[in-house]
Amino acid sequence: MRINLLEDTWERHVPHDQFAYLRENAPVHWHEVPGDTGFWAVTRYHDVKAISRDAQTWSTELGTTFIRTQPPEMIEVASLMLLNMDPPKQTRYRRLVSAGFTPKMIARLREKVRSRAESIADGVLARGGEVEFVTDVAEYLPLQMICDLVGVPEEDHAKIFEWSNRMVGFQDPDFRTTPEDGEIAGAEIFAYCDGLVDERRANPRDDILTALVRAEIDGDRLTRDEIDAFFVILCVAGNETTRNLIAHAMHALIAHPDSYRELAANLDDEELWRTATEEFLRWGSSIHNFRRTATRDTELRGQPIAAGEKVVTFYASANHDEDVFRDPYTFDIHRTPNDHVTFGGGGPHFCLGANLARLQISSMIRELLRRFPEAEHTGPVRRMRSDFINGIKHMPLRFATTT
Repeated sequence: MRINLLEDTWERHVPHDQFAYLRENAPVHWHEVPGDTGFWAVTRYHDVKAISRDAQTWSTELGTTFIRTQPPEMIEVASLMLLNMDPPKQTRYRRLVSAGFTPKMIARLREKVRSRAESIADGVLARGGEVEFVTDVAEYLPLQMICDLVGVPEEDHAKIFEWSNRMVGFQDPDFRTTPEDGEIAGAEIFAYCDGLVDERRANPRDDILTALVRAEIDGDRLTRDEIDAFFVILCVAGNETTRNLIAHAMHALIAHPDSYRELAANLDDEELWRTATEEFLRWGSSIHNFRRTATRDTELRGQPIAAGEKVVTFYASANHDEDVFRDPYTFDIHRTPNDHVTFGGGGPHFCLGANLARLQISSMIRELLRRFPEAEHTGPVRRMRSDFINGIKHMPLRFATTT
């Protein structure tokens, strides 16, 4: 089988056939990259988790999260971001930014998330149920919640959406204007955050940005550049990934109408909605992969790996590993246990916003099913051209108000 795990493949589909072949025949597979250095593709669940938890051997700081080698100026900017740090630097940074993600802070958002989701679903109802799901529904809740969290004015929400699209969609011609557009968007969002930081220092508010500005542990505080970098992560990870998870969840329910009807008939069954949300997450893995770099000569499953070589863990493959998930290609809203790796395989880079993402996905899908007993596609579903983000960029739907 010809293995191609780069951007063009993902635009067509998630390459489950290639992953199944690799898990069975070459779970640590050398993948050539035209015009760049290759990488080791790691596709087994337990290997993904082991790499995620061993930052001493598998570094994020020696490169970036992206498969392809980035220019030095991009690496310099990326080094300020939590995703591209190793302990102890990463540990110190995470402790400081965690001030904005306490259980108390997330609990306070529950009613706001539900209210926002209700309003978006009511808007779909007012339009008669026919929508372009990504732009009319999925993008709004995560964008609004991140902007609420940080305190971005309503009139600037569209800017945040545009910048985050350009940053993560640099491989997709629908989201970029030049090959350097992602870097330009990053610079623009950094500059925007600078202004917000100055404003919060002068006029503190009850939001995450103020918490970051004030965060202090044993006299240690975040620098302005570190706050700016975390703002970028919030806008991208909190907006792009949750938006795509909402889109994948609805796509899965339309493809599995029995599950759609069961959830619509049991809107107050919290346990069913808990297991369904975990299955949405496993099924729709919002990030394709995470790249690391070997810090020393080592081996994985008997395969020698040299210091400095790229190692890429594939989450969609791990989430369909036959040794871990029973009938992995069956969409099962009752699946238990469901220890997926959509938020990472554990370790220092496990997603800080995992519970907020769960809350948003569950709330948005529940409010739609509360109003609409059925839905159907009215046109082709178009995927993002990216080997990093598992994105749906166009998904026209028609919701039925009656059966």
